[in-house]
Amino acid sequence: MAMAFNHTHHLASLTSLCNSTLSSSILLKFPFRSLPLSPTRYSSRTIKSATSSSFTWEDVFQISQSQHNDSSDLQGFFDKINLCNRNSEKHSEFVPFVVVDQIVGYVHNGFADHLRRFADVFIFPKNNSHGCRFGYHVTLHPMLRTPEVMTSAVEDVVKCLGEELIPGIRNELYPVTSCFGTPVFFSLERAAAPYFGIKAYGVHMNGYVERDGQKYLWIGKRSELKPTYPGMLDHLVAGGLPHGIPCGENLVKECEEEAGIPKSISSEAIPVGAVSYMDIDGYRFKRDVLFCYDLKLPEDFTPKNQGKPRKTP
Repeated sequence: MAMAFNHTHHLASLTSLCNSTLSSSILLKFPFRSLPLSPTRYSSRTIKSATSSSFTWEDVFQISQSQHNDSSDLQGFFDKINLCNRNSEKHSEFVPFVVVDQIVGYVHNGFADHLRRFADVFIFPKNNSHGCRFGYHVTLHPMLRTPEVMTSAVEDVVKCLGEELIPGIRNELYPVTSCFGTPVFFSLERAAAPYFGIKAYGVHMNGYVERDGQKYLWIGKRSELKPTYPGMLDHLVAGGLPHGIPCGENLVKECEEEAGIPKSISSEAIPVGAVSYMDIDGYRFKRDVLFCYDLKLPEDFTPKNQGKPRKTP
């Protein structure tokens, strides 16, 4: 029996990373704050291509600070952005999901037909107040008055729909809100989040070390058994933001679980920005926001996943 962990890790220098358009794009988007900003503005035409083997951290900063970027230098980055934001023209196939007069998500018109079976949980008022071309929106039955009751009722629906419609049930709840930091209306199974088009949040962290004046980035590789993006490269630490856990606390938890980074080190992580995207794939409308962090690790540190291994044939 082979054993599979959630992540394996590999240490790569910036030089090797920049041979990958995805890796170089991430670096360009979120340069490390420990490097000084140069007051000089550069045209990207004067800077080596991101695929050059001699591409350096200083080049990253020069490109990120340039006011006259040549988009051809960053074509790989733009390709990845376009891939994340697929099928935006199909937004019109979705109807608003409304809770307490607030749009909290979007449900595909075809998926809404499956929800009509549960008349004691969902109703479908006919009006065009939200600008939907189908002339209705989805909302919860008015008899569901508390967050706990809403959570339980929708959870039962998700279970009834089963793996055929909503695969990869995780038994992990995401908060349903109108936007980040606002009151939570109810909680929803993580796997169901894109089927209801709610905004989902996560924390992603770059972990790096400095050796002989160079910076090296730890890269994670996802388990082949993961329900999403199996076997693909990943940040050193990344995880969804469940209901009731602040970003900083969740990052510390994920650092310990995924890389064995103790709180004494992970608490030094620096928030560097956020990435949001909208991706439509069939009935799924992913509206994700990733809160991004950088963490300088001790030179002799080696990540080790702390999760229990899962058996594979």
